[in-house]
Amino acid sequence: MLTRRTTFRLYPNKQQEQKLHYWRKLHCSLYNAAVYHRKTEYQRNGRNVSYLDQQNCLPAFKQCWWEYIELGSQALQATLKRVDFAYQRFFKGLAKRPTFKASRHYSGFTYPGIAGWKAQSNGKNGYLNLSNLGKIQMRGESRTWGTPTTCTIVWRQGKWYASITINCEPIRQTGTGAIGLDVGCLTAVAMSDGTLIENPRFLANAQKQINKVSRQLRRKRSPQKRKIKASRRWKKIKKQVSKLQNKVALRRQNWVHQVATDIVSSNSLVATEELAVKNMTASSKKGKRKRQKAGLNRSILDVGFGMLRSAIKYKVIEAGGVFVDVPTKKIKPSQTCPECGLQQKKELDERIHQCPCGCTLDRDVAAAQVCLNYARGLGTSLLDGDGSALPKTPQKCGGFRQQNQAKRQKLQAQCSEAE
Repeated sequence: MLTRRTTFRLYPNKQQEQKLHYWRKLHCSLYNAAVYHRKTEYQRNGRNVSYLDQQNCLPAFKQCWWEYIELGSQALQATLKRVDFAYQRFFKGLAKRPTFKASRHYSGFTYPGIAGWKAQSNGKNGYLNLSNLGKIQMRGESRTWGTPTTCTIVWRQGKWYASITINCEPIRQTGTGAIGLDVGCLTAVAMSDGTLIENPRFLANAQKQINKVSRQLRRKRSPQKRKIKASRRWKKIKKQVSKLQNKVALRRQNWVHQVATDIVSSNSLVATEELAVKNMTASSKKGKRKRQKAGLNRSILDVGFGMLRSAIKYKVIEAGGVFVDVPTKKIKPSQTCPECGLQQKKELDERIHQCPCGCTLDRDVAAAQVCLNYARGLGTSLLDGDGSALPKTPQKCGGFRQQNQAKRQKLQAQCSEAE
């Protein structure tokens, strides 16, 4: 059984929408209270507050603040777990210290179990039944439907969404081919068979319109730290900017899934080089070419290197194929000849690979062929290719499964001591 996520659009009535906004603000207040609790306890008493400490305070908290009773215990625990997850990332050096969130920036809340909600659907449209709220019509279609496990209610761009995780057994068709890929900014994807997919440049095409609306936004009164409220015109134009940016993101996401599906539908072996996108898009701290580096970062993020690789990887593994990460620093695909293996440095403006052995190819196609040659040379260890994780973030940051396991271990230790 695999876990997949499906997003449905929600259509609540006026009373339901008012209540959803009210619940979202309550969860935001609980998040800020949990952050304040941890911060003050450490500053005043030097004591670290854990997730279990704050979870045990929930019954007394709901007696004082009776508004939280109708939200459900598991949903409140998920909000506290979100705070704990943020602090775990801060302790590991992966993010900054958690701060207070404004209600307009707090997207939604989560039901981590099957309590408090029910999806009345077979994978296409249907209704979402929330306790103390009623039925909400939802629209959308899931590629594979199964057993719903968690539900996240999200408010985004003036619309409500339900993001539901499902335990299912997806079926995806694939071919017997093998292909190497090279992603870049000039050509989005270059394949080892010579196929080139041009860069759609979604952000670059919409940048002129975004800049035009952003200039109008800068002329309006924006919210400041000195308790100055934003003007109505600022809020109105801010929605226009967000709508344009969201449209660019949706177009990119749709394009990524289309390209990934076309590649996986005919190839069961996909090889591409490892890319540390976070390091590649780091801002230039010194030097005279900060603007050039900012433009390069914008181009890399416009293509969506990480999103494309992740989509191809999970689709290949879902179809029963093999995804191979080629070590870039060791193999150097862009500098290696796919026929003789000779390595020679190339400048970024050299778009044609010319080797003394007589091999003349497009630079990106040559790099894709090097990746494919490396994957084929692994032999029987190809099966280890799908085990390497692309992100460098730790997998154990305090999820509910690890938390329950820690509880069981603590109870077992107490029982053994009592005996």
